[in-house]
Amino acid sequence: MISYEPLWKTMREKNVTTYTLIYKHNFSPYTITNLKRNKSITMNTLERLCKILDCQAESIVIFTDEE
Repeated sequence: MISYEPLWKTMREKNVTTYTLIYKHNFSPYTITNLKRNKSITMNTLERLCKILDCQAESIVIFTDEE
């Protein structure tokens, strides 16, 4: 299972909100909803998040054995 728990922690540390992602970085609200629901995102979206947050993928997503 995909978990974006590291993303929310990283965003708090970097003072980036979902509002910022939508209105400053042009993320769609649909993408934010997918993140909140631990749904799949594209590699392009992952790359954009890494650049915005100045981090690596492991600071955004982890994979767990839970379903």
